[in-house]
Amino acid sequence: MADTVQTQSGQDRHGTPPLLSVRHLKKRFGAVQALRDVSLDVHRGEVVALVGDNGAGKSTTIKIISGVEFPDEGEIFFEGSRVTLSTPADSEALGIQTVYQDLALCDNLDIVSNLYLGRELYRTIIPGVIRVMNHAEMEKNAIPVLKRLGINLPPLNTSVASLSGGQRQTVAVARAVLWGSKLVILDEPTAALGVAQTRAVLDLVKRLAESGVGVLVISHNLSDVFEVADRIVVLRLGQTVANYVTSEVSGEKVVAAITGATEEEVVPR
Repeated sequence: MADTVQTQSGQDRHGTPPLLSVRHLKKRFGAVQALRDVSLDVHRGEVVALVGDNGAGKSTTIKIISGVEFPDEGEIFFEGSRVTLSTPADSEALGIQTVYQDLALCDNLDIVSNLYLGRELYRTIIPGVIRVMNHAEMEKNAIPVLKRLGINLPPLNTSVASLSGGQRQTVAVARAVLWGSKLVILDEPTAALGVAQTRAVLDLVKRLAESGVGVLVISHNLSDVFEVADRIVVLRLGQTVANYVTSEVSGEKVVAAITGATEEEVVPR
Protein backbone atom coordinates (compact mmCIF):
# COMPACT_ATOMS: atom_id res chain seq x y z
CA MET A 1 0.00 0.00 0.00
CA ALA A 2 1.25 3.50 -0.78
CA ASP A 3 2.47 5.75 2.00
CA THR A 4 -0.25 8.00 3.39
CA VAL A 5 0.46 11.60 4.29
CA GLN A 6 -2.43 12.77 6.44
CA THR A 7 -3.40 16.38 6.95
CA GLN A 8 -5.15 17.61 10.06
CA SER A 9 -8.21 15.38 10.05
CA GLY A 10 -10.55 16.25 12.88
CA GLN A 11 -10.53 20.04 12.61
CA ASP A 12 -9.34 22.74 10.24
CA ARG A 13 -6.89 25.52 11.07
CA HIS A 14 -9.73 27.55 12.60
CA GLY A 15 -10.60 24.76 15.03
CA THR A 16 -13.83 23.79 13.29
CA PRO A 17 -14.76 20.39 11.84
CA PRO A 18 -14.26 19.66 8.14
CA LEU A 19 -17.08 20.81 5.89
CA LEU A 20 -17.42 17.22 4.64
CA SER A 21 -16.08 14.10 6.25
CA VAL A 22 -16.75 10.58 4.97
CA ARG A 23 -15.59 7.64 7.02
CA HIS A 24 -15.06 4.02 5.99
CA LEU A 25 -17.59 3.91 3.15
CA LYS A 26 -18.36 0.48 1.74
CA LYS A 27 -20.62 -0.30 -1.19
CA ARG A 28 -21.36 -3.52 -3.06
CA PHE A 29 -23.24 -3.93 -6.33
CA GLY A 30 -24.11 -7.61 -6.55
CA ALA A 31 -20.86 -9.53 -6.69
CA VAL A 32 -18.80 -6.37 -7.19
CA GLN A 33 -17.33 -4.66 -4.13
CA ALA A 34 -17.15 -1.09 -5.48
CA LEU A 35 -15.99 0.51 -2.23
CA ARG A 36 -14.02 -1.36 0.41
CA ASP A 37 -12.97 1.46 2.75
CA VAL A 38 -13.12 5.09 1.57
CA SER A 39 -12.47 8.03 3.87
CA LEU A 40 -11.81 11.67 3.00
CA ASP A 41 -12.29 15.22 4.27
CA VAL A 42 -12.98 18.51 2.51
CA HIS A 43 -12.58 21.76 4.41
CA ARG A 44 -14.09 25.14 3.63
CA GLY A 45 -12.12 27.03 1.01
CA GLU A 46 -10.15 23.91 0.08
CA VAL A 47 -9.79 22.08 -3.23
CA VAL A 48 -9.43 18.32 -2.80
CA ALA A 49 -8.68 16.15 -5.82
CA LEU A 50 -9.98 12.58 -5.85
CA VAL A 51 -7.85 10.50 -8.20
CA GLY A 52 -7.50 6.87 -9.19
CA ASP A 53 -7.70 4.51 -12.14
CA ASN A 54 -10.98 3.51 -13.74
CA GLY A 55 -12.80 1.25 -11.31
CA ALA A 56 -11.04 2.70 -8.27
CA GLY A 57 -14.34 3.87 -6.76
CA LYS A 58 -14.35 7.60 -7.54
CA SER A 59 -17.76 7.69 -9.23
CA THR A 60 -19.42 5.57 -6.54
CA THR A 61 -17.96 7.81 -3.85
CA ILE A 62 -19.33 11.02 -5.35
CA LYS A 63 -22.69 9.37 -6.03
CA ILE A 64 -22.95 8.50 -2.34
CA ILE A 65 -22.03 12.05 -1.31
CA SER A 66 -24.55 13.36 -3.85
CA GLY A 67 -27.33 11.13 -2.49
CA VAL A 68 -27.63 9.06 -5.67
CA GLU A 69 -26.37 5.86 -4.00
CA PHE A 70 -26.59 4.76 -0.38
CA PRO A 71 -23.58 3.12 1.31
CA ASP A 72 -23.75 -0.33 2.81
CA GLU A 73 -21.51 0.81 5.64
CA GLY A 74 -19.79 4.01 6.71
CA GLU A 75 -20.65 7.48 7.97
CA ILE A 76 -20.97 10.92 6.42
CA PHE A 77 -20.58 14.13 8.40
CA PHE A 78 -21.40 17.61 7.12
CA GLU A 79 -20.45 20.70 9.08
CA GLY A 80 -19.68 18.46 12.02
CA SER A 81 -23.01 16.62 12.15
CA ARG A 82 -23.70 13.10 10.99
CA VAL A 83 -26.08 13.12 8.04
CA THR A 84 -28.10 10.62 6.03
CA LEU A 85 -28.12 11.29 2.29
CA SER A 86 -30.87 9.10 0.87
CA THR A 87 -31.68 11.24 -2.18
CA PRO A 88 -30.05 14.03 -4.23
CA ALA A 89 -32.52 16.41 -2.58
CA ASP A 90 -30.97 15.58 0.81
CA SER A 91 -27.53 16.59 -0.44
CA GLU A 92 -28.78 19.74 -2.15
CA ALA A 93 -30.61 20.80 1.00
CA LEU A 94 -27.28 20.77 2.84
CA GLY A 95 -25.60 22.86 0.15
CA ILE A 96 -23.90 20.05 -1.82
CA GLN A 97 -24.04 20.46 -5.61
CA THR A 98 -22.54 18.04 -8.14
CA VAL A 99 -21.54 18.94 -11.70
CA TYR A 100 -21.32 15.69 -13.63
CA GLN A 101 -19.28 15.25 -16.78
CA ASP A 102 -22.36 15.41 -19.03
CA LEU A 103 -23.22 18.83 -17.44
CA ALA A 104 -27.01 18.24 -17.80
CA LEU A 105 -27.59 21.49 -19.69
CA CYS A 106 -30.60 22.13 -21.95
CA ASP A 107 -29.33 23.23 -25.35
CA ASN A 108 -32.73 24.60 -26.35
CA LEU A 109 -32.69 27.14 -23.50
CA ASP A 110 -30.64 30.27 -22.92
CA ILE A 111 -28.01 30.70 -20.21
CA VAL A 112 -30.22 32.25 -17.56
CA SER A 113 -32.91 29.59 -18.03
CA ASN A 114 -30.24 26.92 -17.47
CA LEU A 115 -28.97 28.72 -14.37
CA TYR A 116 -32.51 28.67 -12.92
CA LEU A 117 -33.52 25.25 -14.23
CA GLY A 118 -36.08 23.88 -11.79
CA ARG A 119 -36.06 27.15 -9.80
CA GLU A 120 -37.57 29.47 -12.39
CA LEU A 121 -39.06 32.82 -11.37
CA TYR A 122 -42.40 33.87 -12.86
CA ARG A 123 -44.46 37.03 -13.10
CA THR A 124 -48.23 37.01 -13.23
CA ILE A 125 -50.05 38.45 -16.25
CA ILE A 126 -53.58 37.44 -15.26
CA PRO A 127 -53.90 36.17 -11.67
CA GLY A 128 -54.69 32.48 -11.59
CA VAL A 129 -54.67 32.24 -15.38
CA ILE A 130 -51.45 33.38 -17.07
CA ARG A 131 -47.93 33.71 -15.79
CA VAL A 132 -44.66 33.93 -17.71
CA MET A 133 -41.05 33.35 -16.86
CA ASN A 134 -39.45 36.46 -15.40
CA HIS A 135 -36.13 36.54 -17.29
CA ALA A 136 -35.36 40.09 -16.16
CA GLU A 137 -35.60 39.19 -12.47
CA MET A 138 -33.56 36.02 -12.94
CA GLU A 139 -30.79 37.97 -14.69
CA LYS A 140 -30.90 40.67 -12.02
CA ASN A 141 -30.39 38.06 -9.28
CA ALA A 142 -27.74 36.02 -11.13
CA ILE A 143 -25.42 38.79 -12.33
CA PRO A 144 -24.07 39.83 -8.86
CA VAL A 145 -23.19 36.22 -8.03
CA LEU A 146 -21.44 35.73 -11.37
CA LYS A 147 -19.48 38.96 -10.92
CA ARG A 148 -18.47 38.06 -7.37
CA LEU A 149 -16.94 34.81 -8.62
CA GLY A 150 -15.39 36.44 -11.69
CA ILE A 151 -17.51 34.31 -14.01
CA ASN A 152 -17.48 35.79 -17.48
CA LEU A 153 -20.26 34.62 -19.78
CA PRO A 154 -21.90 35.94 -22.94
CA PRO A 155 -25.21 37.81 -22.48
CA LEU A 156 -27.46 35.62 -20.37
CA ASN A 157 -30.07 35.42 -23.14
CA THR A 158 -27.54 33.56 -25.33
CA SER A 159 -28.53 30.03 -26.31
CA VAL A 160 -26.48 27.37 -24.53
CA ALA A 161 -26.27 25.44 -27.82
CA SER A 162 -24.01 28.19 -29.20
CA LEU A 163 -21.48 28.07 -26.35
CA SER A 164 -18.01 26.56 -26.40
CA GLY A 165 -17.12 23.60 -24.20
CA GLY A 166 -15.44 25.83 -21.62
CA GLN A 167 -18.40 28.20 -21.52
CA ARG A 168 -20.81 25.28 -21.06
CA GLN A 169 -18.71 23.99 -18.16
CA THR A 170 -18.75 27.49 -16.65
CA VAL A 171 -22.56 27.65 -16.92
CA ALA A 172 -22.85 24.30 -15.14
CA VAL A 173 -20.51 25.41 -12.34
CA ALA A 174 -22.26 28.77 -12.05
CA ARG A 175 -25.60 26.97 -11.67
CA ALA A 176 -24.09 24.88 -8.88
CA VAL A 177 -22.93 27.91 -6.86
CA LEU A 178 -25.83 30.25 -7.58
CA TRP A 179 -27.85 28.92 -4.67
CA GLY A 180 -25.34 29.43 -1.88
CA SER A 181 -23.69 26.04 -2.22
CA LYS A 182 -21.15 25.11 0.43
CA LEU A 183 -19.57 22.13 -1.36
CA VAL A 184 -19.25 21.74 -5.13
CA ILE A 185 -18.26 18.38 -6.64
CA LEU A 186 -16.79 18.56 -10.15
CA ASP A 187 -16.55 15.38 -12.22
CA GLU A 188 -13.74 15.68 -14.81
CA PRO A 189 -14.31 19.43 -15.27
CA THR A 190 -11.60 19.88 -17.94
CA ALA A 191 -12.21 16.73 -19.98
CA ALA A 192 -12.20 17.41 -23.74
CA LEU A 193 -11.46 21.13 -23.28
CA GLY A 194 -8.80 23.09 -25.14
CA VAL A 195 -5.92 24.90 -23.45
CA ALA A 196 -7.65 28.27 -23.09
CA GLN A 197 -10.92 26.70 -21.96
CA THR A 198 -9.11 24.55 -19.41
CA ARG A 199 -7.35 27.62 -18.05
CA ALA A 200 -10.67 29.42 -17.56
CA VAL A 201 -12.21 26.47 -15.72
CA LEU A 202 -9.17 25.96 -13.45
CA ASP A 203 -9.17 29.66 -12.59
CA LEU A 204 -12.85 29.37 -11.69
CA VAL A 205 -12.13 26.41 -9.39
CA LYS A 206 -9.53 28.51 -7.57
CA ARG A 207 -11.97 31.41 -7.18
CA LEU A 208 -14.62 29.08 -5.79
CA ALA A 209 -12.21 28.00 -3.06
CA GLU A 210 -11.15 31.59 -2.40
CA SER A 211 -14.81 32.46 -1.84
CA GLY A 212 -14.98 29.85 0.94
CA VAL A 213 -16.63 27.04 -1.01
CA GLY A 214 -15.26 23.54 -0.53
CA VAL A 215 -14.43 21.88 -3.86
CA LEU A 216 -14.03 18.16 -4.54
CA VAL A 217 -12.57 17.55 -8.01
CA ILE A 218 -12.49 14.17 -9.73
CA SER A 219 -9.86 14.17 -12.47
CA HIS A 220 -7.52 11.94 -14.45
CA ASN A 221 -5.43 14.96 -15.45
CA LEU A 222 -2.64 15.16 -12.87
CA SER A 223 -1.31 18.38 -14.35
CA ASP A 224 -4.63 20.06 -13.57
CA VAL A 225 -4.75 18.39 -10.17
CA PHE A 226 -1.33 19.70 -9.18
CA GLU A 227 -2.30 23.19 -10.27
CA VAL A 228 -5.54 23.61 -8.34
CA ALA A 229 -5.69 21.05 -5.53
CA ASP A 230 -4.61 21.68 -1.95
CA ARG A 231 -4.73 17.95 -1.22
CA ILE A 232 -4.85 14.79 -3.30
CA VAL A 233 -6.80 11.74 -2.12
CA VAL A 234 -5.93 8.53 -3.97
CA LEU A 235 -8.33 5.61 -4.35
CA ARG A 236 -7.24 2.17 -5.50
CA LEU A 237 -9.50 -0.88 -5.70
CA GLY A 238 -12.20 0.83 -3.68
CA GLN A 239 -9.95 2.01 -0.86
CA THR A 240 -8.37 5.28 0.20
CA VAL A 241 -4.66 4.49 -0.05
CA ALA A 242 -3.14 7.96 0.20
CA ASN A 243 -3.94 11.51 1.27
CA TYR A 244 -1.23 13.93 0.19
CA VAL A 245 -0.63 17.63 0.68
CA THR A 246 -0.09 18.65 -2.94
CA SER A 247 2.85 20.94 -2.26
CA GLU A 248 4.67 18.13 -0.45
CA VAL A 249 4.35 15.29 -2.97
CA SER A 250 5.72 14.50 -6.42
CA GLY A 251 3.79 13.36 -9.45
CA GLU A 252 5.72 10.10 -9.42
CA LYS A 253 4.58 9.36 -5.87
CA VAL A 254 0.94 10.04 -6.75
CA VAL A 255 1.15 7.81 -9.84
CA ALA A 256 2.77 5.09 -7.73
CA ALA A 257 -0.13 5.29 -5.26
CA ILE A 258 -2.67 5.13 -8.10
CA THR A 259 -1.10 2.11 -9.76
CA GLY A 260 0.39 0.28 -6.80
CA ALA A 261 3.83 0.45 -8.40
CA THR A 262 6.96 1.66 -6.68
CA GLU A 263 8.22 5.16 -7.39
CA GLU A 264 11.23 3.67 -9.18
CA GLU A 265 8.86 1.93 -11.60
CA VAL A 266 7.12 5.19 -12.50
CA VAL A 267 8.60 7.05 -15.45
CA PRO A 268 9.31 10.66 -14.39
CA ARG A 269 7.05 13.27 -15.90
